[in-house]
Amino acid sequence: EVQLVESGGGLVQAGGSLTLSCAASGLTFGEYAIGWFRQAPGKEREGVSCFDNMDGATYYADSVKGRFTISGDMAKNTVYLRMTSLKPEDTAVYYCAAGPVVDWNDSKDYDYWGQGTQVTVSS
Repeated sequence: EVQLVESGGGLVQAGGSLTLSCAASGLTFGEYAIGWFRQAPGKEREGVSCFDNMDGATYYADSVKGRFTISGDMAKNTVYLRMTSLKPEDTAVYYCAAGPVVDWNDSKDYDYWGQGTQVTVSS
């Protein structure tokens, strides 16, 4: 059974930092891309970042470029999302997902999803 477990969310003041983790099990980690998506109340889910385990490529939404950094640890089957200079508009539930991705920003390219972790940024 494939499982993706997110952790690291929480409440932080604007300008602060958090690191999210996505631990994967039940899949061949190196064959998947791991993406992070977020969904704020009343808004559509949006792609935040993606780490392609097959070639190490990274992708970011324009809204987080320069502030968020994604990385992968093959030994731990875990992908991290380091978030700095957080803004209130970053407040959302963050989900990680795994899939043989073609378009990293298309949620339909992902086969497996975690349960999400809440990130709240106070002003």
